[in-house]
Amino acid sequence: MWSCKREKQWEGQEPVKTVNTETVPIQLQFRGIFDLGDGVYMSNQFEGARLNGVVRNNDTLVTVLITPENSPINMSPWYAFKLWSESPRTLYLKLTYPENAGHRYLPKLSFDGMSWREIDSASFQTTKMILEEKEVVKDLTMKLSLGKDTLWVSAQELITNTHVEQWIRELESYSYVERTSIGNSHEGRPIPLLKIGESDDQRMIMVISRQHPPEVPGFLAMQAFVETLCAPTELAEAFRSKYNTYVVPLANPDGVFHGHWRHNRGGVDLNRDWQEFNQPETSAIGDFMKQKTKGDKGKFYFGVDFHSTFEDIYYTIDPDLKGNMPGLVPELIEATAQELPGYMPNVKPNSSEEARITSTSFLFYEMGAEALTYEIGDGTPRDFIRRKGEVTATKLMELLIR
Repeated sequence: MWSCKREKQWEGQEPVKTVNTETVPIQLQFRGIFDLGDGVYMSNQFEGARLNGVVRNNDTLVTVLITPENSPINMSPWYAFKLWSESPRTLYLKLTYPENAGHRYLPKLSFDGMSWREIDSASFQTTKMILEEKEVVKDLTMKLSLGKDTLWVSAQELITNTHVEQWIRELESYSYVERTSIGNSHEGRPIPLLKIGESDDQRMIMVISRQHPPEVPGFLAMQAFVETLCAPTELAEAFRSKYNTYVVPLANPDGVFHGHWRHNRGGVDLNRDWQEFNQPETSAIGDFMKQKTKGDKGKFYFGVDFHSTFEDIYYTIDPDLKGNMPGLVPELIEATAQELPGYMPNVKPNSSEEARITSTSFLFYEMGAEALTYEIGDGTPRDFIRRKGEVTATKLMELLIR
C-alpha cells in the first residue's frame, strides 16, 4: 500500500476559499510587432501570446513586462512571444512582473512553435524577493542567440485552441469518437465536447482540462489518458462497450487564446465557479452533466479534472465519503503507482468542510462520481507525464469493468 506520509513531501496548496465569480473587467494586451531598433523585432501576434510591454535598454539588454488579465489572481505568470533579428546577435532578455507577482515557469524555446526545449541552465539567471512571507523568483534574465529564423519563447509548450482542434480531428477518425459543442464561451468560442464509447449512457465518466490556461502539463496528461481510452485494444474496446466517456479538453478557450494567467474572459477563475455557475463555461458543463443524469438516466461513476501546479499531487475527496463506486479513487492511485517503479504518489484529501466550489466537488457532491483533481508538476518530465496518463487510464478501465 502506498503512503502519502513521506518526509519532505510537498503539502500542496491551501484549501480553496469562496470568491466572487461574477464577471469583472479584464485588461486585454495590445498585440503587434515591436520594432526594437537595429533590426531586432518581437511579436505577440499569435494565439496564446502574452507580452504586455517591451523596451530596448541598450545594445544587449531587452526588458519585457508580463502582467495579468486582472487581479487578484493566482501567481501563474504566463508569457509567450517571438523574436528575430535581421543579423546574428546575442541579446539578454529580462522578464519582469508587477510588484505583487514573481516569476514561475522556466522558459522553453522553439524555432517552429511545435518542438520545444527547456532553456539551458547556463543561459539564465534570477533574482529573488520575499512575497507573502515566502522567497520567490522576482525576475529572470536569459541569454538568447538571435537571427533571421524566428525564436519562440514560452512559459510552457504552446498548446493553443488550434492545436486542440487538430488533436480532436485526429481522434474523430475513430468511429466511436464523436465531437460536438457543449456551449460557447464569453467571446462565443465553442467549448468542444468529445464522446468516446458505444454504450447507452447508463455508465459514464467525465474528463475536464484547461480550466486554467497555463496548465499545459495537465493537458498533456489528459491527452495520454484520453488516447489510451480511444486505443483499439481489447481492454479499451470492452470498456467502451460498457462506459461512455465525455471529455471537455478546453474548458477555457478564451483564456487560452488570450494567454491569460488564470482566468476566463469574464475575469474569473473557472475552478471556483462550480457552485454559483456565473460563467458560461462552467454553466455549460454543469448543465450538460445534470441533463445526462436527470430522472432515471445514467450515472457518472468517475470524474477527473486535469491541472498543473508546482509538483505532482492528487487532490481527492475525503475517503470516508462514498459516491457511486466507493473506494475507486484510492484503488486507482495505488494501482497506478505499482506500475511506475520508484513513484510514490502524493495524495491530499479535501476536507468535507472545504468550500464546494471546484469541479471535483461538483462531480462528487452533485453527481455522485468518484472524483479526482489530477495535478502535474510544472517541470515533470514529459515522458513520465505520458506514461502516468496511459497507466492511469489502463488501470481505471480494468477497475471499472472487473
